[in-house]
Amino acid sequence: MIEHSGASLSAERDHHICVRSALRNAERLCNKHGLRLTSTRRRVLELVWQSHRPRGAYEILDQLTREGHRPSPPAVYRALDFLLANGLIHRISSRNAFVGCAHPGRRHDAQIFICDRCGITVEQADNSHSRRIQRNAAGLQFRIREQTVEIAGLCPSCAGQADDT
Repeated sequence: MIEHSGASLSAERDHHICVRSALRNAERLCNKHGLRLTSTRRRVLELVWQSHRPRGAYEILDQLTREGHRPSPPAVYRALDFLLANGLIHRISSRNAFVGCAHPGRRHDAQIFICDRCGITVEQADNSHSRRIQRNAAGLQFRIREQTVEIAGLCPSCAGQADDT
């Protein structure tokens, strides 16, 4: 298991603790900024945090439908847009999916490690890495709109399984 800033690459986490923490953080952030955490936004955030694996919009929509909700795709996308805009989740572009933000309410550039085999993700915020990217962008006179670095590989558990075969 890799540990860093409270994050770990392990499928054996208590996801209920992570979901509760994410909801508390979202409630605090919304209260602080006068935003509404509607029931749809709340449930979408719960589903994103449910397993520490990237979740696609249609996967979330399917789960909501199985639970008896009747959301439209635009309603799910609006909830995801709200959560993204307020720093509660990150978009994983390479997978067209979303993961919870481990540092909500704090301006940061994320590095997200994604296991190719099991899909588990963990977020890191390495300011030295971000500063290098910002210096390079400045040298190119490039304006950065958003910065999320996605790192694909094998988590310790899956790497161990690969070594065993």
